[in-house]
Amino acid sequence: MTKRLVVATRNAHKVEEIRAILTDYEVCDLSVISDPPLVEETGTTFLANATLKALAISKLTDALVLSDDSGLEVDALGGDPGVFSSRYGGEDGNDALNNAKLLRELGEEANRRARFRCVIVLARSGESLADFSGAVEGWILRAAQEGEGGFGYDPLFVPDGHEESFARLGEEVKNTMSHRSRALDGVKGWLGENG
Repeated sequence: MTKRLVVATRNAHKVEEIRAILTDYEVCDLSVISDPPLVEETGTTFLANATLKALAISKLTDALVLSDDSGLEVDALGGDPGVFSSRYGGEDGNDALNNAKLLRELGEEANRRARFRCVIVLARSGESLADFSGAVEGWILRAAQEGEGGFGYDPLFVPDGHEESFARLGEEVKNTMSHRSRALDGVKGWLGENG
């Protein structure tokens, strides 16, 4: 029997990425919940935001809920955009605005070190069960390097050990090393032990 996981996000790209990695599970988006609430990310950390979403959605279903909060941390910007990554450019989820603001803020800065960070929380029936984190180090390009895959800041981020952006490397390669895949490795281990 396939285990069902409900992903507490409206971001279809995240759901697809999680589905591609957790292939042994039925990964569902919020459409399986009648009229799911829009949970405001009022936390100051990725863990706080992931927990807010996981607990709120887990009260509406008997299924295990997986919530992810993730973002880009740029050293020269003091860790920004951080928890504000999806709305850094002003409009939630507008990748073009977010990327444009990031490039403006960095300008000609020589230190372009950055990392993607992800925190995942599992919850059921309003109770947090476990949390996992993952990160991938890299650097920010001076201009977007578009490709066939990726979303968000992927066209600007080059992971250490590579010369191409996450967008150009493609989903298959990205899913072997991304911040989300590293956090999901912990999820897989937990699910293997706890069902």
